[in-house]
Amino acid sequence: MADVSIIRRGQMRDLVPITTYNIQMALETEHKRLDPYVVTAGVRQALGDEKKGVYFVAEIDGQVVGQLMITHEWSDWRNGDIWWIQSVYVHPDFRRQRIFKQLHAYATQQAILAGAVMLRLYVEKANTRAQQVYADLGMSMTEYLVMEQTLPKA
Repeated sequence: MADVSIIRRGQMRDLVPITTYNIQMALETEHKRLDPYVVTAGVRQALGDEKKGVYFVAEIDGQVVGQLMITHEWSDWRNGDIWWIQSVYVHPDFRRQRIFKQLHAYATQQAILAGAVMLRLYVEKANTRAQQVYADLGMSMTEYLVMEQTLPKA
């Protein structure tokens, strides 16, 4: 088991590993090839503006080995902030070493300290391994389905 020496907020110096991991995650989980230019710009935006997102990274011996991003949704039903976990990735060499568990625990602690009322995440229907990991951490399936509409550029 790897001991994560640091779990911390992502910083601009983490742009390359976070971008690389986002591209790899999309390829592994959805077989989608993302445009590196677009992903780099998106990660840069989030790292520069925490209203867009906050990354938490796991670092071992100076190497970012895992990540997740938090985005926020206001819930009028709950009168509170829902933290969405997104862009989850652990480098293949560090999987099954509780890296995500440590990232999740840190995100949970930060959410509680910030007064958030809930954590949520999207998971691919076919990704049963990830679903089991999330269930083992206390997350449960909801009755919601997610729908989307891609919009044209203005």
